[in-house]
Amino acid sequence: QIIRLVQEAQGSKAPIQAVADRVAAVFVPAIIVVALITFGIWWAVGGEFVPAMIRLVAVLVIACPCALGLATPTAIMAGTGKAAERGILFKNSTALEQATNLDTVVLDKTGTITEGKPRVSDVVTLAGFTGDDRELLRVCASVEKGSEHPLGRAIVAHAESEGLTLQPLTEFQATGGAGVQARIDDALVMVGKPGWFEEQNMDLGPAKDNIARLQGEGKTVMVVARDGAICGLVAVSDTIKPDSAEAIRDLHRMNLKVVMLTGDNRQAARKIAADLGIDAIEAEVRPEEKSQRIQTLQEKGGTIGMVGDGINDAPALAQADVGLAIGTGTDVAIETADVILASGSLHGIVRAIGLSRATMRTIRQNLFWAFGYNVLLIPVAAGILYPFENLPMMLRQLHPILAALAMAFSSISVVSNSLRLYRSPDQ
Repeated sequence: QIIRLVQEAQGSKAPIQAVADRVAAVFVPAIIVVALITFGIWWAVGGEFVPAMIRLVAVLVIACPCALGLATPTAIMAGTGKAAERGILFKNSTALEQATNLDTVVLDKTGTITEGKPRVSDVVTLAGFTGDDRELLRVCASVEKGSEHPLGRAIVAHAESEGLTLQPLTEFQATGGAGVQARIDDALVMVGKPGWFEEQNMDLGPAKDNIARLQGEGKTVMVVARDGAICGLVAVSDTIKPDSAEAIRDLHRMNLKVVMLTGDNRQAARKIAADLGIDAIEAEVRPEEKSQRIQTLQEKGGTIGMVGDGINDAPALAQADVGLAIGTGTDVAIETADVILASGSLHGIVRAIGLSRATMRTIRQNLFWAFGYNVLLIPVAAGILYPFENLPMMLRQLHPILAALAMAFSSISVVSNSLRLYRSPDQ
């Protein structure tokens, strides 16, 4: 299902046509027409073929779109090179250009905002359970032994560190994004989100106060039940990365809206969002729903950048206008994303978008000066200054050699402007 969703999202993306191509498509035919008109006028007025031909050649030489052709690739080369120095890999120029237009950045929680190293923080037994906290942990870890989920692995690791011997299980079954169940000593043990138990009409009454308290502390709570009776709770917490709050503030300074996307419960998500200043949350999202949430944000008119690191983030990374993968994440996330951030720091997002904006600003400057240069000097090459006898003859009748020199200077100026990106300060 994950592979299918990735393929569908990737297939829905349309390539972005380069600005220079759109300009050149109109500019080149127009210059040819101008050159022919210039030739016709001067041949008709002067009656001599050679001077008219010299004017035609001067117009073509000075209007040579070398500077226009160099405007985009030189800036992209410099921008992507500078990004690579800072541990940011843009897979293509489309991603570099599109990152400039982002207005919303969606952040996965686990492994992106947080360290991605969950640990057991609380074990709570409820009345009616015959064992103590260690026994509840042992039962929970025995079931989670069959799970590949990071939270399940954290519970198993904690139980093993406590020296507990896990019990053999049978009939293991996982419900994606909800929980797991298995038989231990002929008893059906279930471990999962509170909402999963409510969907099966199981009474969480005795546990609700503890669930609310732990979720209010920003922890992920899993309910443990045996043969339909709620036994207790196991809470898992994940440390927020030290620089996440600062990076989110930087994104706000860039006028970007920040949304957190997580499968965690809404109450815990709200606590983390409040601590970090995140604008909105999408909580209790199942793995297969992540790309749908991104699509919903796009349908509301947003240009979305998705940042993630896990297998279940891959469809959302593909669906987003720009997918940014944390380089410390899974291979499928890195393969799917448009941009790879080598470090696990969210500051990489700020730098990537900053470099994208600087690169596109340089491209626009290059195109402006290249096009402006042509607008100013093509009339000179065509002989518009010829009637002004007080001007130097080199301007009244621009020779093709001087036109070639001016054309070369315009190309040098465009390349020099692009290379300034290498000397730009940290974005």
